[in-house]
Amino acid sequence: MALEAWFMDESNEDQQLPHHRNPKQLVSLDYLADLGVLYWRLNPNDYENDEELRKIREARGYNYMDLLDLCPEKVANYEEKVKNFYTEHIHADEEIRYCLEGSGYFDVRDKEDQWIRIWIKAGDLIILPAGIYHRFTLDTNNYVKLMRLFVGEPVWTAYNRPQENHPARKEYIKGLTWKLGVPLEAH
Repeated sequence: MALEAWFMDESNEDQQLPHHRNPKQLVSLDYLADLGVLYWRLNPNDYENDEELRKIREARGYNYMDLLDLCPEKVANYEEKVKNFYTEHIHADEEIRYCLEGSGYFDVRDKEDQWIRIWIKAGDLIILPAGIYHRFTLDTNNYVKLMRLFVGEPVWTAYNRPQENHPARKEYIKGLTWKLGVPLEAH
């Protein structure tokens, strides 16, 4: 099954709900790619021997890997961590996540500053570009097992919005402007 993504409603209800607009407005993989969000569908049952995953890691230089089980039973200060993940932020580097079990939501901002909700499930590998505003939360299943990949030693620093003068944000906006061929106002 392909990745599912949609424009979010403006509700402040429970962050773990889907938050579809009415009517639903789905987002294509091409639209996400225009924002710099990359996607692969892999086999999560054999990730240790997955040739496609090995090729992706090699081609993109992902030499660091760890696994994160995110659920109330396995994470100390679970509620606080989930709240922190859901705070809108950027990173100076790509954020690479491969869902091995469970599910959750990555929300990213589009060029018009609208939220897009990306529902990741087992087998989904996504890459968020450095400088994109985003956040993460679990869905109502309340469990996800993620592989985190990184180039070099991991730096998990989140820079909460606003970050318009951060070099990664400036480079991200410059890339969007170049793709469009017209100036793009920073969000």
